[in-house]
Amino acid sequence: MSICFTFPGQGSQKVGMGRDLADAFPAAREVFEEVDDALGSSLTTIMWEGPEETLTLTENTQPALLAVSMAAIRAMDAEGFGVAETASYVAGHSVGEYVALTAAGTFSLTDAARLVRVRGQAMQRATPVGEGGMAAILGLEFDVVAQIAADAAENQICQAANDNSIGQVVVSGNMTAVERAVNLAKERGAQRAIILPVSAPFHSDLMAPAAEEMAAALANVQINPPVVPLIANVTASPISDPTEIRTRLVEQVTGNVRWRESVLWMAANGVDTLYEIGAGKVLTGLVRRIDRSLTARAINTPDDVNALKA
Repeated sequence: MSICFTFPGQGSQKVGMGRDLADAFPAAREVFEEVDDALGSSLTTIMWEGPEETLTLTENTQPALLAVSMAAIRAMDAEGFGVAETASYVAGHSVGEYVALTAAGTFSLTDAARLVRVRGQAMQRATPVGEGGMAAILGLEFDVVAQIAADAAENQICQAANDNSIGQVVVSGNMTAVERAVNLAKERGAQRAIILPVSAPFHSDLMAPAAEEMAAALANVQINPPVVPLIANVTASPISDPTEIRTRLVEQVTGNVRWRESVLWMAANGVDTLYEIGAGKVLTGLVRRIDRSLTARAINTPDDVNALKA
């Protein structure tokens, strides 16, 4: 069995996530304390008590997702299922890529918490609220959606941002261009085309100022080779060199998340099982739509961790 540990991105968060892990595993509880210390504030209180609108602020969501996934990883490690011993690869969706690298020892947890907070703040600052947006296009192939985005741009920005699974592609850019893309998609046979409730046009060229901020932030952080390779969002192939990791993380801010291609690469190169570590089951669902020959399971509760022994 060849396993890839995967880590979710924004959209998987909910109030209360991770609290059961903290109650069940001392190693998990220490993660939340370390993240709070790194940020100099009680993110844990927001995570466990809300309000939801505060948790869903990008600058809170990104470190919160990191904390939950790393709490699960530390709990798994304490039970004998560490990354180096269990996984052949790691991968993460968008901000989940930072979590994957942290799980694989590339970043310290303290550095990672600060990096993803900077990332969230930088992405929010890059475009004034309301000027950018994203939409999910369902039922059309990636190349078709990419052409729809190009046709909808009309001297603005509109790009295919997330290639999530077969028939699920997210476009991102100026809100008026994204709205045009939604209408074009419906005209060209999409099953559904839905404006997403996000606060910024992630993974589009409008995020260029955020990419510059992340380049500066990453330049001042120790980057170690991961204990297992990362399947990178922007290449859909494995990387391990610290210099390339730094480059790809900067490119990822404006680049397309090639998740469908990443999963297909895994399937073609011997991976047969994917464990989604952290909040929710979004990636598990995507894997099942991409390649049903793969085994996918979510690990986000104490019962899930304990079930690994079986």
